[in-house]
Amino acid sequence: MKYEWKKNDKQLYLPKNVPSVIDVPAVNYFMLSGKGNPNQADFEEAIGVLYSLSYTVKMMPKKGITPEGYFDYSVFPLEGIWDLEEEARHAAVLDKDKLIYTIMIRQPDFVTEALALEVIETVSKKKPHPLLGKVTFGQLEEGLCVQMMHHGPYDDEPESFAKMEQYCDEHHLKRISKLHKEIYISDARKTKPEKLKTVLRFKVEDAI
Repeated sequence: MKYEWKKNDKQLYLPKNVPSVIDVPAVNYFMLSGKGNPNQADFEEAIGVLYSLSYTVKMMPKKGITPEGYFDYSVFPLEGIWDLEEEARHAAVLDKDKLIYTIMIRQPDFVTEALALEVIETVSKKKPHPLLGKVTFGQLEEGLCVQMMHHGPYDDEPESFAKMEQYCDEHHLKRISKLHKEIYISDARKTKPEKLKTVLRFKVEDAI
């Protein structure tokens, strides 16, 4: 049976539009780090590189290669961890040119480091791109987090983050850092800003 993240991992990818606590397990990703405005062309290119790798993994059996433990699945959504350069953190207005990010796409459990390197090499030969040399593969474990589904434009996210901060205060939780994760359930190229769905998440610990 095909593994569908929308069905099998609802708690991770389809939370309600109110804050909640979740313990996020360790999973594997292809990752790319960068700086600057996500509305610029190089950010779109980075996304394209990650999807090229992800679909290469998924389509391997059709190329006559079936990795050990392979199972059919839906490619996971794009995710990103976001931060700001130090001098921009306390500015009254967000300067998107000062953003620091690591974007990533989760990979199924059967993808090992050796297989990931093989896939990067394969894509490098078929579709060479300078960013392929900067791709990393590894495991991230977010642990205890607060999350919610944000509906609407990315620029309205502070409203949802305010709700998440209030939730933390009410439930004796403390946000660990200003870093946060976004999971892009909607395709921004095909979806009106008011219809976008984005999971917002940040790490927390008990405040007591």
